[in-house]
Amino acid sequence: MHMNKNEKTAFVLKLRFPEFCTTGEWKTCTLSELASRITTRNQDNLVKRVLTNSAIDGVVDQSDYFDKEIANQNNLENYFVIDEGDYVYNPRISATAPVGPISKNKVGKGVMSPLYTVFRFENPNNDFYEQYFRTNLWHSYLKNVSNTGARHDRMSISNDSFMKMPLPYHSEREQQKIAVCLSALDDLITAENNKIEALRAHKKGLMQKLFPAEGQTVPEWRFPEFWDSREWVISPLSEICENLDSRRIPITEKDRKKGFTPYYGASGIVDYVDGFIFDEVLLCVSEDGANLVARTHPIAFSISGKAWVNNHAHVLKFQNSNTQVMVENYINSINLEDFLTGMAQPKLNRAKLDIIPIPLPKEKEQQKIADCLSSIDDLITEQAKKIEALRTHKKGLMQGLFPSIEEVCE
Repeated sequence: MHMNKNEKTAFVLKLRFPEFCTTGEWKTCTLSELASRITTRNQDNLVKRVLTNSAIDGVVDQSDYFDKEIANQNNLENYFVIDEGDYVYNPRISATAPVGPISKNKVGKGVMSPLYTVFRFENPNNDFYEQYFRTNLWHSYLKNVSNTGARHDRMSISNDSFMKMPLPYHSEREQQKIAVCLSALDDLITAENNKIEALRAHKKGLMQKLFPAEGQTVPEWRFPEFWDSREWVISPLSEICENLDSRRIPITEKDRKKGFTPYYGASGIVDYVDGFIFDEVLLCVSEDGANLVARTHPIAFSISGKAWVNNHAHVLKFQNSNTQVMVENYINSINLEDFLTGMAQPKLNRAKLDIIPIPLPKEKEQQKIADCLSSIDDLITEQAKKIEALRTHKKGLMQGLFPSIEEVCE
């Protein structure tokens, strides 16, 4: 790939494939010049498959995304009929989609809420724009034309203004080359994601075999040297660790002095602050009941070194590091809903935490199991780093391969 040295030409990309370096500069046109809005309604409710556009997963079946049907199946006549290959703009904003996502439909024919804007490119070779809409280069235009008095969680943009969105364009050959390059990276990231999911599934399966099932005192699998060992001992959590909750200190966001110490809460690191209250290897356990039910974040997570913890995560200290690894993995694998208190905002309080029954073998067997699980965790961590590096690489490529609209409009 060749870095173009002509810095005076605003239309030229920072990175170009060698064969396109002499093919002239990029231009802009409006979305309406390349695509048309889809306004076909679902007459007589003929199409029952309801699709939605999520910021993270793109176009998906609504039933899969929400685990239940949101739309009334008998009242879909006002919905737009959408085919595979069409694009959808969802005006709902989120942290991952600050002006709402634009996604290409890859799942097939269905219907979309009339709250969405649906459009179809005249040229079916439009993968370039699928990748372009994953950048933030078009965000400033939508912010400029949106109605500032609209709801805080949704962009308010007229269809006419939306279709006037400026887009970069050049030869189809160059656009397709860029799309193929980025799509290949997407495929690689997907493959690496599949590997990390396989590792997590492998670990989950091992946990079910290496720890006793509920009501049992020996696991289904044991390392050969422990086949004749005693049954595991089941003890309340309070008897195998020291609780350091009394040392926790919450700091409101406005009072936090920024620094380099990780500030932990129920979901892990929530900020970085100056100073510290812990400087040792510890286990944090989330007290947030919603997290314990949804498992959005780890329920138990180890921390080490200088740290600050607020009052939304319990802090436990173990004398034996292998015991800590065992407890961390066990708590993350079991259902804790029976230990939650409170209806509106359920939580895992200190009293309930203390009585969670923990099965443990003798120390040598603990070490063997802890080493096994830690080795899988190391593989998962390395795999996560590899995926993050690929995403960073793609982000850098996208910044070079796409001309920004601000540059193009000068």
